[in-house]
Amino acid sequence: MSRSLLFYLALLLSLSIQAQPGPPRRTYCNPLNLDYGYTPIPNFSEAGRHRATADPVITLFKGNYYLFSTNQWGYWWSKDLYDWKFVSRSFLKPQHKVYDDLCAPAVWVQGDTLLVFGSTHEKNFPIWMSTNPQANEWKEAVEPFQIGAWDPAFFLDDDGKLYLYWGSSNEFPLYGQQINRKTFQPIGQPKVMFGLNDKQFGWQRFGEYLDNTFLNPFMEGAWMTKHNGKYYLQYGAPGTEFSGYADGVQVSDHPLGPFTPQPHNPFAYKPGGFARGAGHGNTFQDVWGNWWHLSTMVVSVKNNFERRLGLWPAGFDKDGVLYANTTFGDYPHYLPTGTEDHLKSRFTGWMLLNYQRPVQVSSTLGGYLPNYAVDENIKTYWSASSANKGEFLQTDLGSVCTVRAIQLNYADQDAEFLGKQQGTYHQYRLWHSENGKKWKLLVDKSRNKTDVPHDYIELPEAVKTRFIKLENVHMPTGKFAISGLRVFGLGSGAAPAAVKGLVVLRTETDKRSAWLKWMPSTDAYAYNIYTGIAPDKLYSCIMVHGQNEYYFKGMDKDRPYYFSIEAINENGVSTRTPVMESK
Repeated sequence: MSRSLLFYLALLLSLSIQAQPGPPRRTYCNPLNLDYGYTPIPNFSEAGRHRATADPVITLFKGNYYLFSTNQWGYWWSKDLYDWKFVSRSFLKPQHKVYDDLCAPAVWVQGDTLLVFGSTHEKNFPIWMSTNPQANEWKEAVEPFQIGAWDPAFFLDDDGKLYLYWGSSNEFPLYGQQINRKTFQPIGQPKVMFGLNDKQFGWQRFGEYLDNTFLNPFMEGAWMTKHNGKYYLQYGAPGTEFSGYADGVQVSDHPLGPFTPQPHNPFAYKPGGFARGAGHGNTFQDVWGNWWHLSTMVVSVKNNFERRLGLWPAGFDKDGVLYANTTFGDYPHYLPTGTEDHLKSRFTGWMLLNYQRPVQVSSTLGGYLPNYAVDENIKTYWSASSANKGEFLQTDLGSVCTVRAIQLNYADQDAEFLGKQQGTYHQYRLWHSENGKKWKLLVDKSRNKTDVPHDYIELPEAVKTRFIKLENVHMPTGKFAISGLRVFGLGSGAAPAAVKGLVVLRTETDKRSAWLKWMPSTDAYAYNIYTGIAPDKLYSCIMVHGQNEYYFKGMDKDRPYYFSIEAINENGVSTRTPVMESK
């Protein structure tokens, strides 16, 4: 065989290999679709029984991910951050006369062992340990642990020293202390790490409108991450029930300080969009070394502590600045299949197609009106008058669009459960139509046997359609109620034009706050406001719907801030405006 022929065959083989498709990139959408338990606390459910969890931790252990969060009577594990399996277990013992079962748990790895400790003010709770948590095999590492710590977090340094951080208060700071890694006995005395300073940092003010109404701000949810020799001590503030619930960070050269606030704060922030809040969580790496931040998201309708979980890509920039990317944070994002450039967005580009579009329903319960299912607000919801098979919600996209994914967010109306339930499930069918008359089955989950309160369905192939109908088959409890039937893909028109006339009015008397205004766009349903501490560090994003102004009250009074804005519709996103400075 001639050399030229060999070269030709090798070239064909090389091109064939290059042309092979890579592994499929799966997508996910916040809030995470977990089988959340219901609050186990009776006086927390007087306004209606409801699902609730918060204060999450994901830890990579022996190649799998383990997720613990408040009062779930167990934990989840996953191979891929997508499919989660629940392991039922109570970590309380007969002498623990409390409702809280692993409230705001601490989770960490030592060698071949996973360890867990729940919040307590007493010296009466064990540290649990397992080398095989998938099989639910646990024993006490020490009982009782000799520090009463609420919102605890353990950190094992690379020199083998173990530290504990804790605190949850609107009066006291965070504390830290070294712990003997073998005996788990405290070494020395607790040391003050730092507290809040809402007179300087606007985002730390208490209340939905950051005005310190009736209470001082809360500081909680410590978490430590070490990166390039620096210690990043993270914390949640100012209150878990508010849209502005966020995670801040201070940095030190030593695990017990002294600490200095990172200029970019809060580093995890999501005060806008469908589901808001990105506070009290943890920062971790996946199997490829990609950074993530897991957070608490806010519902707070039936109780202040009605919450969900959200997962954000995160990272450290070239200057060591920790940030979490919450831009389009409750829209579909790609999960990584290897090492990713964390500065590049994983947003799919699939836009919301049915914001405030016309809906039709089978029935309506009281004031739980149909359009609440498409108003991009997790706090509001439509409820049918029953949970009967055949109750439906239909949404009109306005024109034929390319549909790629659908998220169903169920609400709790007349639920009957307290605590974590086993064996419950949702069943439904999704139909689609181009004309509202002839319907085709899109998704059939009429035989589903899993609990999917925030079910997210990425379609195997895109579908051209105009109408989507959700038909109930079975509810686990309560009425058929939906806080968001969210349809994602691309419309058939043009993306919006660039926003005009952005003005940032920052007063001389209070530099923590600014009033942003811009000319309304006739071709946009929402806007993304980008802000940060430098023109190339616009790491915070605020999604605003249906208005052309926003009161931004989250700034450090001593720093200039930079802003840009883009318009959003069902066809895409406009170009961003030039970055402007506000001193």
